[in-house]
Amino acid sequence: MRRIAAIGIGQRLAAEALGTALLVAVVIGSGIMAERLAAGIAAVALLGNTLATGAALVVLISVIGPISGAHFNPAVTLYLTLRRQAAAGLLIPYMAVQIAGGLAGAILAHGMFELPLVQMSSHLRTGMGQWLGEFVATFALLAPSSAAGARRLQRPIWWG
Repeated sequence: MRRIAAIGIGQRLAAEALGTALLVAVVIGSGIMAERLAAGIAAVALLGNTLATGAALVVLISVIGPISGAHFNPAVTLYLTLRRQAAAGLLIPYMAVQIAGGLAGAILAHGMFELPLVQMSSHLRTGMGQWLGEFVATFALLAPSSAAGARRLQRPIWWG
């Protein structure tokens, strides 16, 4: 397996964009499909969406990880950059392709279910609960890599 540093920047950015697009397409697509199949039972829909997302994440990290690092999220890229585990010069390019990949993934999922490709949400998603949920989700996303990094360094993660 090639080391990430030996892979060209264009390949890394393309892999990151593709991985992000596929992950977003799976999250949105499995949510749409789960909602359609669950017959109004929210717990069943959530379970279906969660299982599909988890499985896709494992596969995408396994396949894309050796190429780009499989960040798939600007928060992850920023965190790894601040910890000096990712090159600072890649911060903006990675974030740009992650955003573009996320948009492409949303459009792809909508296309697969014959929905309008670009939509505006009718749900207001703001407030303290929404922000707390985003914080918890981001923490859960970063915790495994933080713990792994801390074990490698044999010091607590909060030591920086």
